[in-house]
Amino acid sequence: MEPDLFTAAAEDRQEKDPASSPLAVRMRPRTLDEVVGQQHLLKPGSPLRRLVGDGAGGPAGASSVILWGPPGIGKTTLAYVVSQATQKRFVELSAITAGVKEVRAVIEGAKRAAGGYGKDTVLFLDEIHRFSKAQQDSLLPAVENRWVTLIAATTENPYFSIISPLLSRSLLLTLEPLTDEDLSALMRRALMEERGLGGAVTLSADAEAHLLRIAGGDARRALTALEAGAGSAIAKGEPEISLRTVEEAVDRAAVKYDRDGDQHYDVASALIKSIRGSDVDAALHYLARMIEAGEDPRFIARRLMISASEDIGLADPTALPLAVAAAQAVAMIGFPEAALTLSHATIALALAPKSNTATTAIGAALADVRAGLAGPVPTHLRDGHYKGAAKLGHAVGYVYPHDVPGAIAAQQYAPDAVHGKRYYEPTRYGAEARYADVVEKVRERLRGGNSSPSGV
Repeated sequence: MEPDLFTAAAEDRQEKDPASSPLAVRMRPRTLDEVVGQQHLLKPGSPLRRLVGDGAGGPAGASSVILWGPPGIGKTTLAYVVSQATQKRFVELSAITAGVKEVRAVIEGAKRAAGGYGKDTVLFLDEIHRFSKAQQDSLLPAVENRWVTLIAATTENPYFSIISPLLSRSLLLTLEPLTDEDLSALMRRALMEERGLGGAVTLSADAEAHLLRIAGGDARRALTALEAGAGSAIAKGEPEISLRTVEEAVDRAAVKYDRDGDQHYDVASALIKSIRGSDVDAALHYLARMIEAGEDPRFIARRLMISASEDIGLADPTALPLAVAAAQAVAMIGFPEAALTLSHATIALALAPKSNTATTAIGAALADVRAGLAGPVPTHLRDGHYKGAAKLGHAVGYVYPHDVPGAIAAQQYAPDAVHGKRYYEPTRYGAEARYADVVEKVRERLRGGNSSPSGV
């Protein structure tokens, strides 16, 4: 680090009076071995271990890295550990406040340090996705020539937010969400260690469960809430942090919801049934309960994608693309912003016209297949591209639909066992009314009729 006078003074005060720093800051790991989670990035010989000098690099120097993941899972922590452990010069910038001028100053300083003292520079750039293309371009010569080793952190998908030349010159390391076990270990460490709460209070099981729910996989949020609960318990002279104390301290009621028990499935079921029933307000209530309980947003998004086909289908053909887009957005942004995306999708699906014909159609077709109603594929539909296929009659007599008016040829497609079966029975709700008109005309043409299926 290269702190200014005021930063140095603040750090000196924190050393003399650790309690002046937030618990989340005090509990930052001091070595890579203390890092909770992200073990897939911390194996021997990994880029991060090489950055702190573990193992000889030889001619293969440490690579620049981009750390990608949602907030609160350790991106800044990993950079901090590198800054403490490395023998290299370490400089930190934030893309929120820095610009090209600051980047160029760091690069010039790195050149001087390398030439004058033989000391390499590690540049940690937080929130790199906030840099414009031109600002990211300013990093390229330094990264390519290894004037600096870049550690960049981003919560946005780097394939969309970081320029390709910078991506190609760096290793992309994806951080995984912290598990409840990771957060529990972190809170236990904070409760017991001297730099944390030093055993001043204990934590009840239900209070811990509530902290895990409200943390939502965010270590910083978990430690902040734990510190608030501990402060409240100590002020009241209580030896244990209770659920009531945590609720009072963080002003957030504990949701009666077990992500591994019946409540998990009951609330998820109620959400989908409310969407199916077009009760948008009830759907939003159950969505809020799942969010507040710390449910995995990807689980909620998956349920919405299923609902889009199961309960809406062709009554609104835009429902499934909307749900898929919501799932992709949720995976990229995470909580808390993902709540907005899930609300968007839930409202749209609840108010969409409903049809379960996609569900009933495949259900009926599967029932026939499972009952043995399959039979051989008609010979004119079989593959005729290989040598000898014509001698077997394969593809003989097949009518290419694009060669006939309307591009619908009157020929048999289904096996004899199910020829004439009707699986898809469209409703006249929403956009499916169009499909209801079209399918009857198409079926008549397939039987050899002359109806023209306009729009097909």
